[in-house]
Amino acid sequence: MEKYDAIIIGAGAAGLFCAAMAGQAGRRVLLLDNGKKPGRKILMSGGGRCNFTNLYIEPAAYLSQNRHFCKSALARYTQWDFIDLVGKHGIAWHEKTLGQLFCDDSAQQIVDMLVAECEKGQVTLRLRSEVLEVARDDAGYTLQLNGETVSAEKLVIASGGLSMPGLGASPFGYKIAEQFGLKVLPTRAGLVPFTLHKPLLEQLQTLSGVSVPSVITAEDGTVFRENLLFTHRGLSGPAVLQNFQLLAAGGVRHHQFSTGLRSGELP
Repeated sequence: MEKYDAIIIGAGAAGLFCAAMAGQAGRRVLLLDNGKKPGRKILMSGGGRCNFTNLYIEPAAYLSQNRHFCKSALARYTQWDFIDLVGKHGIAWHEKTLGQLFCDDSAQQIVDMLVAECEKGQVTLRLRSEVLEVARDDAGYTLQLNGETVSAEKLVIASGGLSMPGLGASPFGYKIAEQFGLKVLPTRAGLVPFTLHKPLLEQLQTLSGVSVPSVITAEDGTVFRENLLFTHRGLSGPAVLQNFQLLAAGGVRHHQFSTGLRSGELP
């Protein structure tokens, strides 16, 4: 049985970065993923150019029942640290609206960067590895894989959620959490549009495809300033999707919309 200091399950953005940092800190790390390639979601993010960070990251931009949860993480590693890492790897980038940073070329550059950082930390990466069982004792964690057994003092679950089953998403992380007594809330869609019904839908269908600046305020006071997109079924766009992400978390019952359109005006 092979022994490691840490085992990380999930070679997405979080798992790759975690493995790289742990490996470079001198830990012996094993990174596992059930897919054929690492960073599969990264490759399709940002329209294939990867929206890898934002200039205006701050704790207030994150939604959580514990509003202080992300403060320590953001204080220890900032967006400027990641931008510096991107620069060291020679990746050219550009800024879009509201401080969003994208690769000039391809999201593959970010995947290659994270894999290179893992190699720098001498991380062992094993793809097509299915975790069949996880057990814990006083020495740490023992994992049964498809064909072997591995163990480590520390275990990190970075397997993601249920959003994209076609890319290998599964309820694995939730099952492990429940196994070790952690509370798991019922899952629901986090990024969804606002579907309208007649007669309002019929009145707005002529605007389908039109995008306008907007401000959406939720009942708890959270404000989203982004574009709102009229669709053939209702409302979508970054502002709406973010607002309904808050709704999915159970924090919203009322919404107030304000757009850049005046009565009788079309862009």
